[in-house]
Amino acid sequence: MNSKFTFILVGVFAVFFGLNLPAQENDKSLSLELVMKSREFFPKSVRGIRPMKDGEHFTQLKTDSINAYNYKNGKLYQVIVTSDDVIPEGATEPIPLYDYTFNWDESMILFATESEAIYRRSSKSNYYIFNRKTRMLQPLSGNGKQQLADFSPNSKMVAFVRDNNIFIKYLESGKERQITFDGKDGHIINGTTDWVYEEEFSLVKGFQWSPDSRKIAYMRFDESGVKEWNLTYYGDLYPELYKYKYPKTGEDNSIITVHFYDLESGDVTNADLGTESDQYIPRIMFTPVSGQLAVLRVNRLQNKLEILLSDSKDGSSQVIYEETNAFYIEDGNYDNIKFLDNGIQIILTSEQSGYNHIYLYDIATQKMQPITSGEWDVTDLIGVDQQKKKVYYQSAEISPLDRNIYSIGFNGKEKKALTPEAGTNSARFSTHFNFFIKTWSNANTPPVYSVNKGKNGNRIRILQDNQTLRETRLEYKLQPKEFFTITTSEGVELNAFRIMPANFDENKKYPVLFDIYGGPGSQTVLNNFGRGDMWHQFLAQQGIVVVSVDNRGTGARGEAFKKITYRQLGKYETIDQIEAAKYLASLPWVDEDHIAIFGWSYGGYMSLLCMTKGAEIFDVGIAVAPVTNWRYYDNIYTERFMRTPQENPDGYDDNSPVNHIEKLEGPLLLVHGMADDNVHPQNSIDLITALVAADKDFDMMLYPNSNHGIYTGKNTRFHLYKKMTNFLLKNLK
Repeated sequence: MNSKFTFILVGVFAVFFGLNLPAQENDKSLSLELVMKSREFFPKSVRGIRPMKDGEHFTQLKTDSINAYNYKNGKLYQVIVTSDDVIPEGATEPIPLYDYTFNWDESMILFATESEAIYRRSSKSNYYIFNRKTRMLQPLSGNGKQQLADFSPNSKMVAFVRDNNIFIKYLESGKERQITFDGKDGHIINGTTDWVYEEEFSLVKGFQWSPDSRKIAYMRFDESGVKEWNLTYYGDLYPELYKYKYPKTGEDNSIITVHFYDLESGDVTNADLGTESDQYIPRIMFTPVSGQLAVLRVNRLQNKLEILLSDSKDGSSQVIYEETNAFYIEDGNYDNIKFLDNGIQIILTSEQSGYNHIYLYDIATQKMQPITSGEWDVTDLIGVDQQKKKVYYQSAEISPLDRNIYSIGFNGKEKKALTPEAGTNSARFSTHFNFFIKTWSNANTPPVYSVNKGKNGNRIRILQDNQTLRETRLEYKLQPKEFFTITTSEGVELNAFRIMPANFDENKKYPVLFDIYGGPGSQTVLNNFGRGDMWHQFLAQQGIVVVSVDNRGTGARGEAFKKITYRQLGKYETIDQIEAAKYLASLPWVDEDHIAIFGWSYGGYMSLLCMTKGAEIFDVGIAVAPVTNWRYYDNIYTERFMRTPQENPDGYDDNSPVNHIEKLEGPLLLVHGMADDNVHPQNSIDLITALVAADKDFDMMLYPNSNHGIYTGKNTRFHLYKKMTNFLLKNLK
């Protein structure tokens, strides 16, 4: 094999931002209990940041208050609210301050309390309204928990969803008004979304106030025709059976319609979305033009995006933008559509050049003017300063491993790097873009939060540097995460990282663990801190080399690299991981007979493919919550990359681990949460059937009542990692 292996070391900073760290003995060792049960290695964050309307101040959540601070000098500007202010009538304890939303003029605050999770992103809560002028705290509604409470732009009302219907609370009179009446569990949803929209389009809020507060546009989901999935919850004499709607590949979706509710007349107007009902509406948003709603319309195959402008008076609609793609439209761009106040231009992102870039689109002429360009991807459109005609964005321009913040003019000129340092940078700008709060980390340095100037990126001061955590990490035998590249026999360069055992001896041979995800657009090989890779560090102290490789199909390297996996998920990803493992096995310090692979979700799917298709090189495998047959997964995600099973049966079958299980040779640990609403336990059950039929021995652990994250119940998370750790130590040592 003709491969090359290039190391790029990202070392621990001994001195950072002028903060001197004391020398340490480095004589402490990790334990699994310390890594999994304590918070000693968790970085501190800066919580609850909100830019204030005046552009000069921001609010920050403290232990028992919300305070406003000056961007320039950091001085306390105002104590917005304290815990003593938010004790409900008749109660002795204050409501928590962690989730708060201001109204338009910042005179009132909404707090969500006693929240109950529904799915991954959705929840219902008891909301309270705090009036900063009167210092009064009032419940939003006494008629049951609410979802998605939202102030009207004129601050006179709050709209919310309850029991699949939309309500309005009039703040002066205290009256509550129901505006939809057909909401019914399992049938009709108004103002919020179904399971698959929430999971795959990251969309929960399905209603919008008009800028003049006179109308509400809302989405209505008719999920009557969507088939149900059943989950069983244990613990009582008779287990509870939970049903919800889950559209698998090739199956029917909810039928989505969009409507306008007129608050004055009570009339409902239907938006014209065309005659096709088998389509997606991933976003709605009012534009700056009075009474005009933008509706994003995407076809079932997700390779065509249209922006419709719908008139709230009569519901008439016209298509003002259309984009097609030979593969699929990148769903991350749906949130990057910004209408300018002039009503005739849009800022948006598109992969039409082969890389994700920012464009200025003229509605009248239908011309696209590129704002950014180059062989690199824009990874986030952060903000648009219309007054200065500038765009602020995050990109992978320096390296696919890094994220940096830039500003650039609408004309594509006057580009400025606001965060030139390597690593991962994110930014939250002030209202007028004069300041931003930056979060920076690299692979070996915990996050640093700072206030910076919007004009040039210069740091004003540090809010949190995590110095204590950096000092703690120096006390243990932690190894630096090192980046390297592997060039495969096909000439494909793959990014990777490794964490080496302590006291590494090049004359010894070490087992290797591949930690993999590998799904479309994802990355595990990033120059950021995350949680600090503490399980990896623990395994390294046990003498295991930990490696992760970003195969073809992963993100931040352009469309061709990412979309090569179209219609055949698993094929090229597995080829790349097998080649990477073979190369590692050729190194003199690697024990070629003890190479393991671990993955969760898509990574579990990849782990199974590598243990079967790559049985000659991968010796040990752990698959947690794996997809084993894409026919069993939801249709929005799967059909985006695979089309339907009816159109692409071979693509579904050729790379299903179930169809390759006879190739399995090494020890396998299969893990699944029995209440996984995302990747159903059905995937693992079918794999068990195939394993038994092929007379393959394996280990398995099921976690009752746990969803895709596997954390429900006492000690569950620790038990899982202890199980996986013992399995690896038994089979790799």
